[in-house]
Amino acid sequence: MSDPVSSIRNLGPAFEQSCGRADIHSAQQLRELGADEAYARLLQAGTRPHFIGYYVLVMGLQGRPWNDCKGEEKKALRQRFDAIKASVSTAPENLMISELDAIGVRIAPKDLKQV
Repeated sequence: MSDPVSSIRNLGPAFEQSCGRADIHSAQQLRELGADEAYARLLQAGTRPHFIGYYVLVMGLQGRPWNDCKGEEKKALRQRFDAIKASVSTAPENLMISELDAIGVRIAPKDLKQV
């Protein structure tokens, strides 16, 4: 059995749930994707972009404390975060999924009607 996402330093149950919605179900899968691809998938699945969440993921995958990111490294990560955010479509169906998740309702994307 694979280790859960929450077995990675800094990543807890809420992050693990977000990963599940993005079809990332194990720590190994998350490591193989890498921080940038995994974060892009999280955004595509409706997770709201947040820089701290991104760099916590990066630090966790490196086995470092979440608050270890400083100075030039943090500036470089901010640029990567902004690029990921800009590259991900914020299609209305993704926003709707995120809002439904927030109130505890989950609809599979295949069940949404295309306009």
